[in-house]
Amino acid sequence: MKIVFMGTPAFAARVLEGLISQYEVVGVVSQPDKKVGRHQQLEMPAVKKVALENNIKVLQPLKIKEDYKEILELKPDIIITCAYGQIIPKEVLSYPKLGSINVHASLLPKLRGGAPIHKAIIEGLEKTGITIMYMDEKMDSGDIISQREMAILDSDNLETLSEKLSILGRDLLLEELPKIINKTNDRIKQDEKLVTYAYNITREEEHIDFTKSAREVFNLIRGLSSVPGSYANLDNLEIKIYDSTIKNEEYNGKCGEIVAITKEGIIVKTKDKAICLKEVKPFSKKRMRASDYVNGIGKDKLIGKVFQ
Repeated sequence: MKIVFMGTPAFAARVLEGLISQYEVVGVVSQPDKKVGRHQQLEMPAVKKVALENNIKVLQPLKIKEDYKEILELKPDIIITCAYGQIIPKEVLSYPKLGSINVHASLLPKLRGGAPIHKAIIEGLEKTGITIMYMDEKMDSGDIISQREMAILDSDNLETLSEKLSILGRDLLLEELPKIINKTNDRIKQDEKLVTYAYNITREEEHIDFTKSAREVFNLIRGLSSVPGSYANLDNLEIKIYDSTIKNEEYNGKCGEIVAITKEGIIVKTKDKAICLKEVKPFSKKRMRASDYVNGIGKDKLIGKVFQ
């Protein structure tokens, strides 16, 4: 059986590694390499790295809607996608005799879209999970093959939850594939009345609004940590924030005001409580503990300032 795998980030790479261990993957389709960092160095996607390490052919069409001929030339019996990043044309999805399936990081029909893990944390959900589903032309709307739940802990952030879900997705896919190949798998229609969406994160959504509750601020920070990271402005300079805790002690001040400095970090007032910022990245500097940032600026110069 010939499998073509389509995916891009580390989340998908773990799923690909599982597939390679048990099946023949004849080709991998990933997003093009992109420039990253201050020096704009070209970096290949995590999925491409895994493919090359295993001597698997890699295709990286800039626009898959216009450039998919080479994918069909691989003559896949099944296409498996996971966080690929482009809308795949019908000509590709309908080609394999066993269909095209997707590993999606939510409990569909909840959180359709490109940022389901981010949004699950940001929205304060208690659980999320993995859905193995058939692909169709609409976004994440195909029939469900199988699902598995996972609790979201307060200690989770985007990075840790993504890693746990990728392992869950890998294992569930390998569990379901024999049934898919034998055509004995379940096929359940999604309930359109229960649909919610998790569109890709916008720049505006990365901004921290301290007029919201401490829980909402806490969820935003961990839901975007480590990439792209949430931010707020202090003295008209952007500060990225990666880690925080909610404080139950009473603090007086206005929303966004730095009301205290402790060994733990920078205490900022929110709508209801206060939140302690523990890890930050000041503009043009490296990521650091908030306490180190305070030492560099001076405690007295920060108290009373307001994040915008």
